[in-house]
Amino acid sequence: MKKFFGVLRYVKGYWRYAIWNIIFNILSVIFSLFSIIMLLPFLKILFSGDSKELEIIGNGIKPDLHFTTNSLMDFLNYTLAKSAMDNGKLYVLIGICLFTISSIFIKNLFRYLAMYFLAPIRNYVVRDMRNKIFNKTLELPLSYYSEERKGDIISRMTVDVQEIEWSIMQSLEMIFREPLNIVIFLVMMVFMSPTLTLIAFILLPISAGLIAIIGKSLRRSSSKGKVKMGILLSMMEETLGGLRIIKGFNAEKHVSDKFKNENQQYTDISIKMYRKADLASPMSEFLGTTVLVVILYFGGKMVINDHTMDGTVFITYLALFSQLLTPAKSFTTAYYSVQKGLASAERIDKIIDADVTIKDAINPVNITKFEKEIEYKNVSFAYREGEIGWVLNNINLKIEKGKTIALVGQSGSGKTTLADMLPRFYDATKGEILIDGVAIKTAKLKDIRSLMGIVTQESILFNDSVYNNIAFGIENVTEQQVIEAAKIANAHDFIVLMPNGYHTNIGDRGSKMSGGQRQRISIARAVLKNPPILILDEATSALDTESERLVQDALNKLMKNRTSIVIAHRLSTIQHADEIIVMQKGELIERGTHTQLLATNGIYHKLHEMQSFV
Repeated sequence: MKKFFGVLRYVKGYWRYAIWNIIFNILSVIFSLFSIIMLLPFLKILFSGDSKELEIIGNGIKPDLHFTTNSLMDFLNYTLAKSAMDNGKLYVLIGICLFTISSIFIKNLFRYLAMYFLAPIRNYVVRDMRNKIFNKTLELPLSYYSEERKGDIISRMTVDVQEIEWSIMQSLEMIFREPLNIVIFLVMMVFMSPTLTLIAFILLPISAGLIAIIGKSLRRSSSKGKVKMGILLSMMEETLGGLRIIKGFNAEKHVSDKFKNENQQYTDISIKMYRKADLASPMSEFLGTTVLVVILYFGGKMVINDHTMDGTVFITYLALFSQLLTPAKSFTTAYYSVQKGLASAERIDKIIDADVTIKDAINPVNITKFEKEIEYKNVSFAYREGEIGWVLNNINLKIEKGKTIALVGQSGSGKTTLADMLPRFYDATKGEILIDGVAIKTAKLKDIRSLMGIVTQESILFNDSVYNNIAFGIENVTEQQVIEAAKIANAHDFIVLMPNGYHTNIGDRGSKMSGGQRQRISIARAVLKNPPILILDEATSALDTESERLVQDALNKLMKNRTSIVIAHRLSTIQHADEIIVMQKGELIERGTHTQLLATNGIYHKLHEMQSFV
């Protein structure tokens, strides 16, 4: 149950609710016990053969009242016998019935109050868990997501958290109340008959062992089911994102058959899981009844043959034991439910416990501005340390403030990786990157990224208004500032034609706009941030000629008086760069201006010739 208590660590901030829950649970169990204990004196009076027995009890010396079981029972016997003598047995019966109803009412009132104080715990814990997972997904480096299925991560954040909410959090009431119920009733049973209770103690662990075996099996099946659900969500996400290709290649049947196969495997696992879970209730009831029958035999033998136990005491004992069956059954159901939830908890912990490899140093250096240069010093990089084949190999590069550096080369040559290392999306495996002589690994991560604006080939926009997409991540922005940024990015003219202008929702990933419009919104976002360093990754490569002209014009305005790193396939867009770096297989092969590189008749010259021919 280590994982279970690991989930309960989230409860620590809500102990005031937990304490009230425990108090009201204890009171609920006590009043439940009172309603049953009243059976014993009533049965003695009810089955007393004649009035002489009542006289013996009622006319005896009134016992002193102490807070012990025997003292309480003696006092209760005396009081009820005296009342039966004075008013008749029917009067006592009415009194006991009224007392029992009152006890049950108070018991259920306390039970409701216990659940009332548990409700905030259940929901706050799940809320905190969701927040922690979401925050962790923001902290984890990009390299983590290259190893994981997006759908599986979404499954852990949604399906698995929901499973914990329904299985573990809903089981808290049973987990904490039922054991308390069982313990209090067992203590009373020990006072009434240690021998019979010892038999119960011997048999109950055997039952619990059988239940635990099936519970572990259920947990394994549940874990497999969660993995399959992650695969299904990944397939759904990929299918929705690739519908054009699927339809264009008539691949509907192929994709459908693949999905059906995974879905059938998930269904088979779910059937096994439900069958095991559904076994909890009948098995616990059967085992509980078996124990009850054994106690009936031994208890009956003690009453009939051995005369070591009074019949009324035995009936009351059975009534107490019967009350154990319901909480035991509920506890078993809760246990099975918790096992399902723990499978989800293990999957969630894989995210929560994942190493955040890119983070601030212990005493980070503050960088508030960029004044001189960026330097890549003997930088090498591999996605996994020790991996054969470097993505970048021994890169040495200086970028002076105000200069525009262009990175060109074949796909896979390491251009984007080189640029991504500057805002520390990845860290160098060997060597270091410096800004104004300060190693970026020693600087505050937020400071480094605040110096940079990024415009990528794929415009990354959010399902929100135009205004909020441009002002994304920037606080205390006025509408006039957003409009000015949009004008610089050549976006103002088409924005004002939208139904609600700057407050028009642009849809999922900006689906209500063209590619050129999306890219100009991205540029406006970078303009508003006003960073001293710009990273432009293929910002115009996916656009038509007209859109490219508008976007390139916006980029030229954006790059003015800034230090820029431009990744480009279209060499026509970077001919005026201060320096062009040609990369191949993770190494810097050539460097110089456009004119200088053409004159060398090297790789850049060949790339230029190919594009000129096209």
